[in-house]
Amino acid sequence: MSIPTTIPTIAAIDNSALAAQLDQRINNKTKPLGSLGMLETLAKQIGLIQQTTDISLKQAVILVFAADHGIVAEGISAYPQDVTWQMVANFLAKGAAINVFAQQNHCDLQIIDAGVNHNFGSRDGLIDRKLAHGTRNFAQLPAMTPETCHRALASGMALVAELQGNVIGFGEMGIGNTTAAAALMHKLTGIPVAQCVGAGTGLSSDGVLHKQRVIEAAVALHSTAIEPLDILATFGGLEIAMMVGAMLQAAERRMVLLIDGFIVTSALLVAARISPAILDYCVFSHCSNEHGHREMLQHLHARPLLQLSLRLGEGTGCALALPLLHASVNFLNQMATFESAQVSEKS
Repeated sequence: MSIPTTIPTIAAIDNSALAAQLDQRINNKTKPLGSLGMLETLAKQIGLIQQTTDISLKQAVILVFAADHGIVAEGISAYPQDVTWQMVANFLAKGAAINVFAQQNHCDLQIIDAGVNHNFGSRDGLIDRKLAHGTRNFAQLPAMTPETCHRALASGMALVAELQGNVIGFGEMGIGNTTAAAALMHKLTGIPVAQCVGAGTGLSSDGVLHKQRVIEAAVALHSTAIEPLDILATFGGLEIAMMVGAMLQAAERRMVLLIDGFIVTSALLVAARISPAILDYCVFSHCSNEHGHREMLQHLHARPLLQLSLRLGEGTGCALALPLLHASVNFLNQMATFESAQVSEKS
């Protein structure tokens, strides 16, 4: 499968002159050098993304993509597939954790039906981008056709093209999607399947072993899937593919990308194989408690902002990390300098 010509072009953000200006501005604040730790790193990264020393955050939004997975037919989930659509209904009723955390942090929230196996009809607050009623069972067939995969990428790009802000977080919902993410992780990193597979929604140790064996058999069946979009179409989900497109478009627009947990990072693995420069735009909100996420982050040389033993998904890590982005912007814009405060600098 060739990469479609519509894939966004992402510029690397390395700018040594601007980086030096940001360092000087950060270091001139009334504090010992480096004493704000990762907030300083974050302020500098935001400045390089926005190509300015006058950084700002505008209209932060979290997109939650929902879809179902045919692989659930293999008994890889502790929950039935109906939970996907039921949780989407919960999002729309503002009853989920992501609703609480997004509202708490004054963050817009968009819920996207990428491919849920349910007919919602017209529902306030639901963005209908359904491409199918879930993927096929990749234990037997590729999860998506190349055409469906490309349509999912294009749908994700189109959603981001309509946004007005400069900060975007990514969340997901889909029973079975930790199995898809583990398969993607294995294929894209070479890490053994046993180190990629976790409990997901709460599998027993026997359930985790069964999930591992299902993935290993599927990987053997689809051994010719080598290129990143082939891998995505073969093992991914509609919500994961849509996120890949959204991430690529957001980076082209020089937005700050807030990355959530295991599933969202699996989408980023695909996007980074297509366009490695996307990693310059990514802020990793947290290290998930889902087995394998830590190794994903190590593979990407990523430093997460938080470690709270989360494994819920939904974009909850993004919402919880958002105040740290505001803190990094605010200290750079509002904190006094040694000169303005008439504070003596280190001799």
